[in-house]
Amino acid sequence: MAGIFERLDRLAGVDDGRIFIKWLERAAFIFLFLMVVTCPHSIAASQSAWLIGLTLTVVRLVLRPRAGFRFKAIDLALWALFLWAVISSVFSYEPATSLDKLRGVGLFLVFYFAYLNIRNLSAVYFLAFALIFSTMLNVVWTIGDRINGRGVEVHGVATDGPLGKLHIIEGATIVSMNGKKLNSPDDLISTIERDGTAKAVIYQYDEYESHDLTRSDLLPGSSAAERLGIAGWSRSYNWRAQGFFSHFTTYAEALQLVASLLFGLIVASITKRKKSAANGWASRLTSLPVLLVILGGILLALLLTVTRASQLAFMVSAFTIVVVSGNRKLLLAAVLIAIPVILGGLLFLQESRQVGFIDTSDNSTTYRMTMWRDGMRLSTASARNLIFGIGMDSTKKHWQEWGMFEGGMLPMGHFHSTPIQLMVERGVPSLLIWLALLGIYLVQLWRSVSREKEKRRRGEEETWALGILLGCLGAAIGFFVSGLVHYNLGDGEVAMIFFLVMAFGVRAAEFVGGDPAEAAENRMEYRMAA
Repeated sequence: MAGIFERLDRLAGVDDGRIFIKWLERAAFIFLFLMVVTCPHSIAASQSAWLIGLTLTVVRLVLRPRAGFRFKAIDLALWALFLWAVISSVFSYEPATSLDKLRGVGLFLVFYFAYLNIRNLSAVYFLAFALIFSTMLNVVWTIGDRINGRGVEVHGVATDGPLGKLHIIEGATIVSMNGKKLNSPDDLISTIERDGTAKAVIYQYDEYESHDLTRSDLLPGSSAAERLGIAGWSRSYNWRAQGFFSHFTTYAEALQLVASLLFGLIVASITKRKKSAANGWASRLTSLPVLLVILGGILLALLLTVTRASQLAFMVSAFTIVVVSGNRKLLLAAVLIAIPVILGGLLFLQESRQVGFIDTSDNSTTYRMTMWRDGMRLSTASARNLIFGIGMDSTKKHWQEWGMFEGGMLPMGHFHSTPIQLMVERGVPSLLIWLALLGIYLVQLWRSVSREKEKRRRGEEETWALGILLGCLGAAIGFFVSGLVHYNLGDGEVAMIFFLVMAFGVRAAEFVGGDPAEAAENRMEYRMAA
């Protein structure tokens, strides 16, 4: 047991001070680890671990010896983004609603929770690989689920049958009935006969719908298919993967971030000059062949989400990582590999969703364009809107007077773009602060990558440091690219992963910095407060 605590203390950088302080730091790091391994799967579990760990961290910060902390440009941008959200909420058309939404804005504290409890490069590596390997749990489940198929995919739907009257289309899938999975139409009929009324979850138009079916809806016939008014059925192998999340876009955005982080580590592993002499289980798990297999699995799951923006974001991220790495041979190989992969992805997209990569006739594209037009119109309607925004979620009560959603013909939702959402809801200053935050973060990563590449040329590189920096750089760029058409900053699960990866990048950049005095401060070495 003593050996376990010794290894934990070394990894977590636990101070050798009072026993209460040691246990606070140990517990905070353990909850950080729990947040890392649960955030690719469950928002409830990850937020619980984060809130408990953050509470422990705050308690630790007020006790002596206190942690040294240097307020930097990135901190100024993070807090300015939050404070302007508060100001915008006060001036909102619906202040109470907007102030309540500050809970989501407060997810930036995930960055500080991770930052304050990562005290050495070993912790960065450990947590980064924990995030990657944990993501493989839902990837394996997603791929296995697709291989097995699911539900009842209906064919030849009669317009006067019980399904046709509910506007169930050809190729739709009845996923479950009364919360239980379906394996055949007979299961569906038996449930309706037994319960009288059953609630069916049906997947069509890339969405899940709930419909009630009653015994009186069924047609006469000798088979389940006849009574449902269908010509035939099969297991479904065509749906948009969503892992353990409630939506495929959330899953795709999470996969893009993790895939970018992993790709940076792979590129660094390919280009590194210093070979590791370690041959333990950790070294084998992080070997290049293993990482390539994991990346292949994550990208397959990303492909199965059929989410164009996230897929494009990873392509841009990967291209950036390869270019910044400075390896021309790798860049050429990446281009040659990317061509058939992109063509295959476009074919899969066409087969799965019957749309092109850029398709102005696609319903989701036309909906986004409508929301963007509405957003620009609202933002420029007055000086108040331009500066303070209309307030977060104020559209839910004022959409009719503002002439939104085509008079109710379109579903109520957000603006499907992080920059537009920030500008409309929180004003132009919020958008400028967000762009400044990304700029400050990317510049810090770029400078650290340049330093690490110079060390590599001298044969002095830190193992995996360049990979972490490259991966975080690519993840940030990918997050920005997909955020142009997704409101990913407002997706709690995705925002948590983004701020977590940001903490990895900032800490890695600080630990490989050149100034020894600054490095000591950045490592959060505890000192007695004056």
